[in-house]
Amino acid sequence: MTTTHLPQAEWTRRDSLARLVAALGAEDIRWVGGCVRDTLLGHASNDIDAATRHLPAAVIDRCKAAGIRTIPTGIDHGTVTAIFDDGNVEITTLRRDVETDGRRATIAFSGEWKDDAARRDFTINALYAHPATLEIDDYFGGLGDLAARRVRFIGDAETRIREDHLRILRYFRFATRFGDDWDAEASAACAALAPTLKGLSRERVGWELQNLLALPNPAPTAARMRELGVLPEVLPECGTREIDQLVRLIAAEDSAGIPADPMRRLAALLPPIVPVAEAVAARLRLSRKQRDRLVCVARRSAQDGAHPRGLAYRVGADCALDRLLITGADPAPMLGWQAPAFPLKGGEIVARGVAKGPEVARILQEVEALWVEERFPPRARVEELLDRALAGS
Repeated sequence: MTTTHLPQAEWTRRDSLARLVAALGAEDIRWVGGCVRDTLLGHASNDIDAATRHLPAAVIDRCKAAGIRTIPTGIDHGTVTAIFDDGNVEITTLRRDVETDGRRATIAFSGEWKDDAARRDFTINALYAHPATLEIDDYFGGLGDLAARRVRFIGDAETRIREDHLRILRYFRFATRFGDDWDAEASAACAALAPTLKGLSRERVGWELQNLLALPNPAPTAARMRELGVLPEVLPECGTREIDQLVRLIAAEDSAGIPADPMRRLAALLPPIVPVAEAVAARLRLSRKQRDRLVCVARRSAQDGAHPRGLAYRVGADCALDRLLITGADPAPMLGWQAPAFPLKGGEIVARGVAKGPEVARILQEVEALWVEERFPPRARVEELLDRALAGS
């Protein structure tokens, strides 16, 4: 077992964590997972996770005695959340797997740190830091893998995936974020067990896809997933054309200095067909807002770039930006632009002698369409357009 020290970071100096350590005892708690991994890499870490020998009820009692409020967020699986003003901490009792079926695990509590480490997915996520000394316990070579930018399953890759099929998607996300190359054993296991993804909750699949697509450049990963037969299991609508479209989109985002957006990138991985967007949104259990955005982007066309501000006025800024970037149009005219209010009300049309009803709405829409087409001219021009519409009616 290799031992080193965790560098001091903002979160390791928090008074709230010192209170938590005092409540649980320095020998019975360790910082674990992403906060340790990210700090070793020099990255900021906001989500602090802890592992403890104490059973959940004892964690709650000890925290209460120390004046620390807790919430039993996942108590059936051993997780209690300690509430602090400067950031909550998830505290999970050491566990070992008793039985797994690829979707959920039956666990038993343990008193051994290595038992807990052995049930984690990747070696770089199984690093435990002592709160008092910041010494790191590394049971499976995670420090070496982290230094080599290598993402590797703990133990046999196929065995770990059979325990939780979502680990296939997690492998590609973690390898994209922390790896420099693809691990041969992991890749072979992901390819062999790709069909098991069909048994997963669609929400979990959608969440993992969004997390992957939020990374700086997931396009090579998407291509690798398609090559190994993984992507067709979760996004069969995506072909080589859509992968190329994602490549161009990411280049356009970078060129324009526009932050990555996972929903925009998901839209790029789909053909511009509304029923396809609707089907994917339903299958991945996306929110209504996300579904509407995918459908809006699916209506994109090569003409979108002819009048970017008009497009933004009609479909909204987010959808317009997505469509411009995906179709390769210049988004600059609409960046920072605020759509003006249409300077005409239905009452003005009624005052000009048109009876209230559908005709007023029709004329209003006609004038508004002309106003948008003419790049939002001032009020005087709107009155001219209204005169013309009234004369035509």
